[in-house]
Amino acid sequence: MRWKLAAAMAQQDCGQCGYNCSDYSDALASKSELRLNLCVPGGKETARMLKTLYEELDKAPASAAAPTQPVTHSAAAATEPPGRSRDNPVEATFLSRRLLNKPGSEKETWHIEFDLGGCGLDYVVGDSFGIFAKNDLGHVDQIIALLGASHTTEVRGRTLRDVLHEEVSLAPAPDSLFELLSYISGGAHREKARALAQGEDPDGDAATLDVMAALQKFAGVRPHPEAFVEALEPLQPRLYSISSSHNATPGKLSLTVDCVRYTIGKRQRYGLASTFLAERIVPGDTLKVYVQKAHGFALPQNPDTPIIMVGPGTGVAPFRAFLHDRKATSAKGKNWLFFGHQRSDCDFFYADELNAMKAAGVLTRLSLAWSRDGDKKFYVQDRMREVGRELWSWLADGAHLYICGDAKRMAKDVERALVDIVAQFGARSIDEAVAFVGDLKKKGRFQQDVY
Repeated sequence: MRWKLAAAMAQQDCGQCGYNCSDYSDALASKSELRLNLCVPGGKETARMLKTLYEELDKAPASAAAPTQPVTHSAAAATEPPGRSRDNPVEATFLSRRLLNKPGSEKETWHIEFDLGGCGLDYVVGDSFGIFAKNDLGHVDQIIALLGASHTTEVRGRTLRDVLHEEVSLAPAPDSLFELLSYISGGAHREKARALAQGEDPDGDAATLDVMAALQKFAGVRPHPEAFVEALEPLQPRLYSISSSHNATPGKLSLTVDCVRYTIGKRQRYGLASTFLAERIVPGDTLKVYVQKAHGFALPQNPDTPIIMVGPGTGVAPFRAFLHDRKATSAKGKNWLFFGHQRSDCDFFYADELNAMKAAGVLTRLSLAWSRDGDKKFYVQDRMREVGRELWSWLADGAHLYICGDAKRMAKDVERALVDIVAQFGARSIDEAVAFVGDLKKKGRFQQDVY
């Protein structure tokens, strides 16, 4: 059963659930973890598969079932130091935000800073930072209006408005909400809601249905506020790569965050945490946070080891941290950064910092790739191929290579380029080059932080 549970995961080992994929599946199999919706990249599809497998687990013989008195992950987390897990967060103070893009950019990316002095948290580069964002109050008020309810209706001992603001996820609409709508509606509405609850897509719009869109789709069907809240998923924390070094700036922590906004139909949608950090939280406000220890993503133990970092867009975040840390600790190892984005004149994050580090010799090489500056799109993997001979030389000298960013395309394209470089300049067949890259991973010389 464990391997079936593991196969249902998104296989990114992103840590957003508080585990890696293997440990999460083990915790579910042993029933020390009871929450089935923690896999953020897997979304509803993974949650549905885990629910089915969990039901099979319940039917298993007693000898194969869970311990009679499982220790839940929440209980285990309570014994950890505060701020070291999603189940035992602390409060940090939001300090500031600074837009990293210049006029003309198609993106909106922010440098976000926190003060950790009051909560006593520290971290090492490579770790991630979890934040508990709050839903937009305007969005909350629209949902309350669709319910035909009062803001002050009591739910869970609080007002409905407070619960929707701070406790439950408003996107995407969970199967349990469609189950509830099927119970209280009739006719075609009932059949449609039942189909959606079973993972079907009768109108071809299932992927676009967040909680508000679901209520609009079933207009006039008004669940009782208490039943409605219980049908929603808990609001999950969001995890970001840390872009600062505790050794360089003790008591301070920074993130590099892309603000997510998009339109479906006539309604603008937005990323919960990114817009919370970009516009809703005010300097001086506190919020619940925690540090998520990295799973195999860290600087080499030997500070003399050279490193190659590939981080386009916000993937540069941990590598900014790496560079600040190596500077603060006077590490002698060479540092090579590949950074890319759309346009050089408006999307070159931390340009002044990186150029100053290059001038000071901290950043040995800086290789840039801009996808929209020319007639043909040009990416970091293309730049890697151009300097393949030098890159192979660094690897032959023992360099560690790191990738951070998009898992679906960029990371795969970069790894493919790496295989080709090893084959060409290391005089190996493609199969031998694949094996060489696999060996780098086994030895911890090729590490990824992808999402």
